[in-house]
Amino acid sequence: MKANRAQIERALRNPGEQRFFLVYGPDDSGSRALAKLLANAMGAEAERVDLAGSELRGDPARLADEAASISLFGGARYIFVDPAGDETLAAVEALLEAPAAGNPVVLVAGALKPASKLLKLALARPDALAFASYAPEGQDAERLAADLARSEGLIVRPDVARRLADACAGNRAVLAQELAKFAAYLDAAPERPRELDHDALDALGAAAEEGDLSRLVDSVGSGDATLLQAELLRLSSQGIEGVPLIRAVLRRMSLLARMRAQVEVGSSADAVMASHGKSLFWKEKPAVTRQLGRWRSDLLAKSVARLVDAERQLKASGGLGPTAVDEELFAICRQAARLR
Repeated sequence: MKANRAQIERALRNPGEQRFFLVYGPDDSGSRALAKLLANAMGAEAERVDLAGSELRGDPARLADEAASISLFGGARYIFVDPAGDETLAAVEALLEAPAAGNPVVLVAGALKPASKLLKLALARPDALAFASYAPEGQDAERLAADLARSEGLIVRPDVARRLADACAGNRAVLAQELAKFAAYLDAAPERPRELDHDALDALGAAAEEGDLSRLVDSVGSGDATLLQAELLRLSSQGIEGVPLIRAVLRRMSLLARMRAQVEVGSSADAVMASHGKSLFWKEKPAVTRQLGRWRSDLLAKSVARLVDAERQLKASGGLGPTAVDEELFAICRQAARLR
């Protein structure tokens, strides 16, 4: 069945007899945040079984077997399938047809097309719930920024929440990373709240550290490897590399993912561009228009996921270095070039 946000959140918090949850769409971080509701509901002592779609392609009976199995420790148990897509169709069919499956299953997919057999199956079954995640916009994005800030012990006014949401293009993962940084800067915590104001944003915000990255962003989204190479050399000579580059490109790809999702459900590209008019700098509009016509939602979702993962690895001890970050940008640039 198709679920709205209230229905999917309520069901994940209280799984009961519900057998299967499909969370999909271009907002991968939003889908994973929903999946986390199930983990919280099952409790810290629950046994979590992690599977990937590629594993289930070769062994479609495994999902139903895992869902019917009893935890080794006799407690709660649930199954988390990520990443996944239509290659899991046979496994999900077996799960839904099984006579017993006591453990809930949540599957995180990217931007499934309307013709997806997995999506059609989930929508047709009363014992399955499907929900599409899109990056929040407008007041929804502001509320998300305020809620995530509150969880870090930060107090934000509506204008500050709006600025945060705009800077991170409504991407939950990037917002969470930025707010954790601000909380550390202000020594904030839920039991020790601090106000996050524009001065702190100016001092530490992503925009303050990035310089002029517009040509770099355009080169990646447009598939211009020659311009990308030149921009990487220019920015490196200025000491700008790594995280600022990832975040600049991530904001553009997240914006395109939101816009492309609207196009793929029937809105015209012109109407989508017009609806985002005030949030786009006039100089960006020609490039965004071209890229909107080039990219597909599923590829945008993969690019966003790669960028979020690259930043996570870059920050980890012994993780990615600046050269590896450059390679990630070239990989996305090459994908854009193939879409011409």
